[in-house]
Amino acid sequence: MDYLSEIEGKQAHDPMFLEKMKESSSSSSSCLCVPGPVIVGAGPSGLATAACLKEKGVPSVILERSNCIASLWQLKTYDRLRLHLPKQFCELPLMGFPTGFPTYPSKQQFVDYLEAYARKFDIKPRFNETVSQAEYDPTLGFWRVTSVGVKGKEMEYVCRWLVVATGENAEAMMPEMEGMGEFSGDIRHTSLYKSGEEFRGKRVLVVGCGNSGMEVCLDLCNHNARPSLVVRDTVHVLPQEMLGTSTFGLSMWLLKWFPLRLVDRFLLIVSWLMLGDTSRFGLARPHLGPLQLKNLSGKTPVLDVGTLAKIKSGDIKNCCCCRYVRASRA
Repeated sequence: MDYLSEIEGKQAHDPMFLEKMKESSSSSSSCLCVPGPVIVGAGPSGLATAACLKEKGVPSVILERSNCIASLWQLKTYDRLRLHLPKQFCELPLMGFPTGFPTYPSKQQFVDYLEAYARKFDIKPRFNETVSQAEYDPTLGFWRVTSVGVKGKEMEYVCRWLVVATGENAEAMMPEMEGMGEFSGDIRHTSLYKSGEEFRGKRVLVVGCGNSGMEVCLDLCNHNARPSLVVRDTVHVLPQEMLGTSTFGLSMWLLKWFPLRLVDRFLLIVSWLMLGDTSRFGLARPHLGPLQLKNLSGKTPVLDVGTLAKIKSGDIKNCCCCRYVRASRA
């Protein structure tokens, strides 16, 4: 019997608990008191939180709206994806990556690692439960978290602590452009893109020059599609590695000794020496340095994995803006 089943059994025979829940719970939902936090999301952060709590003897419940752990990685990423940062910066607490993994693990290797992590710490999320409401109840001094299952069944969890680990890229954002409703071609978000194979020989417009947009362009190019990239804003493009090590790792090391503005200046000088003036290719840099911009706005610099060379060669066309969409021949 797992601890949740044990808790449910104890609650069924606890008159004080039943009386409190009868007074305050909705009649349309079942109720479960969790002797620890409820964690929303079974991605890397949610799994890591649950493992660290379990290591200290604190039970928890993970609610996951999808049917698997790390659903963003498993269901909403393209085939060629690899970690852009070295594995030592991406491993979860209490368990490192297997020694045989490369410096930049593939998407499948990362998923395998997360599944092994869940097995090691016996983490069993409650899948297909979408959190619809989370509200702090000052009367009880607890959080009341309502989830909705696949068949519409509501479940209410009562807990002292709530951890929201839903990630920063969980929801797709689509730009609105005139003519999209009448466009007869395929329009999809990068979360639905898998491979450039289906676009072989076709013209494809990629809107957005973040890490995903840049890598999708590269993948399209490698599959003999004809991609064009819409650059809507300034962007910092940095080499993935510099001076024989990862740019991210070097940045973290330098920040131990130097102020952020000097590290930013160093990164930009080395990037200019390695990549040249990116503004010549329609990729103007922001006024703020890459690390300062990340700190202030959350905007992540692009770590180049080969896209810039394709832009320089003309294999990827660069567009400064896109005001409307209209149908045309492929």
